[in-house]
Amino acid sequence: MRFLADESCDFAAVHALRAAGHDVVAVSEVARGAVDSVVIELARSERRVLVTEDKDFGQLVFAAARQSSGVVLLRWPVSARGTLGSALVEFVAAQRDSLTGSFAVVEPGRARVSRSP
Repeated sequence: MRFLADESCDFAAVHALRAAGHDVVAVSEVARGAVDSVVIELARSERRVLVTEDKDFGQLVFAAARQSSGVVLLRWPVSARGTLGSALVEFVAAQRDSLTGSFAVVEPGRARVSRSP
């Protein structure tokens, strides 16, 4: 799959997705400091699912009705950071067919996927 990792995203997620064979572009590598509206448009224009830890993307997708190629919002506490990469890779493998165009929230031990408006 194709992903765009927001600057808020723990780089362990980027490394884990790349190691699993996914095409991952990190905002910090291509558009450092880009505002959220630019980031979501970049992901949409490149047909990449956005991976972020920034709850503001939920506001953009649902309240502001910004189109997206999909968003994965990671809600991972510091105490569980060691499991972030592997859990994300497992989630992507399990939900691969439903991530495009959806909004997913992934937390330790649970996840929910909903269709974007």
